[in-house]
Amino acid sequence: MLKRTRLFGHKTRLTFALPVDEPEGVVSVVGDFNGWLPGRHELTRRRNGTRTVSVILPAGVHRFRYLATGGVWFDDEHADDVDHLGSVVHL
Repeated sequence: MLKRTRLFGHKTRLTFALPVDEPEGVVSVVGDFNGWLPGRHELTRRRNGTRTVSVILPAGVHRFRYLATGGVWFDDEHADDVDHLGSVVHL
């Protein structure tokens, strides 16, 4: 799930959320906004049964994917688009 919160100055807080146990292990969101570096934006467990991380992004088009323990890459079905390069959001 993706949650968008508009901020001042043409920026948006984009919150990435996944169930607490699917997939198992550590999950990071990696994308053009963090140089595709795993571990930089690791999802954190919350009391409500989800794992989340928020990133403040400028207006524009951004690509991302999730990377789970064991080298498992996957996309977000709630993104604006998903293609052979991954998930896409338009902010």
